[in-house]
Formats: sequence, C-alpha cells, structure tokens
Amino acid sequence: MPDSLKARLRSDMTAAMKAKDSLRTATIRMLMAAVQTEEVSGKEARELTDDEVLKVLAKESKKRGESAEIYTENGRGELAAQERAEAQIIDEYLPTPLNDAELVDVVDTAIAQVAEEIGERPGIRQMGQVMKAATALAGGKADGSRLSHAVKSRL
Repeated sequence: MPDSLKARLRSDMTAAMKAKDSLRTATIRMLMAAVQTEEVSGKEARELTDDEVLKVLAKESKKRGESAEIYTENGRGELAAQERAEAQIIDEYLPTPLNDAELVDVVDTAIAQVAEEIGERPGIRQMGQVMKAATALAGGKADGSRLSHAVKSRL
C-alpha cells in the first residue's frame, strides 16, 4: 500500500522538515508516534489499516480541541492557539465531517436497514443496531456523540 495514510504522513513530515515548518514537523511526528503506540498496544505488534490510523488521528484531534478549551478557560491563549494550530494540521488528514442534512440521511438509511432486518420500524430499544449501521455508513465522517444524538432524535 504505497499510498497509505502512514506513508503520506511520513512524506509530509519530510516535506515539513525541508521547509523548516517546525509546528507541522512536530505535529506530524507526534501523530506518527501515536500511530506507532497504537500498533504496539495489543498482544502483538501489527500494521494499522488506514481506517484505524484515521481513528487515532481523530482521537488526537479531539484531544487538541479539548486542551484548547481548557487553556482558553484558564486564560492561556497562547497555549490554546498552539493546540488549535495542531488540531488544524491533524484535521487535514481526516475526512470532511458530514453536515447536519447528510447526518440525517445516514441515520434514516440506517433505520431503514434495521427495519428491513427486524421487519418493523426500530424503536429506542434497537438503538444499538441502528448505531452500528449508522457508524458503518458514516465511515468516520461523524463522531459518535453527533451520531447518537441524531439516532436518538430520529427513533
């Protein structure tokens, strides 16, 4: 897989180093470390798929956003700005998030799939099944909390 996300991170880091872009270099280096940590975290080391790498990146981006909020609340604007800048770089590697209308479409499709499986319109008790279908349909373009909100409101 020459065009894997990991390979793209590696080549982007080289480019950032050559361009002497210290923020981008440090951010990508940190992302690669997070990916490597995830690869060796199980019982045995393994190569992550692009989807798994995306999950790691999404988690790192979310961490940056949360840290930035905490820094802002505590009057540490320069640290918040640093976290936001890192999050922006990480977000370049993530798929474009679904807008609200697309999210509703995904949820409605998931509900229809589950309805077909169980032979009736799913209720709140089938939320797990609907969430599973919706998560697969969203393909990493919506985080779990947005997805579950949308599913709850549609059931």
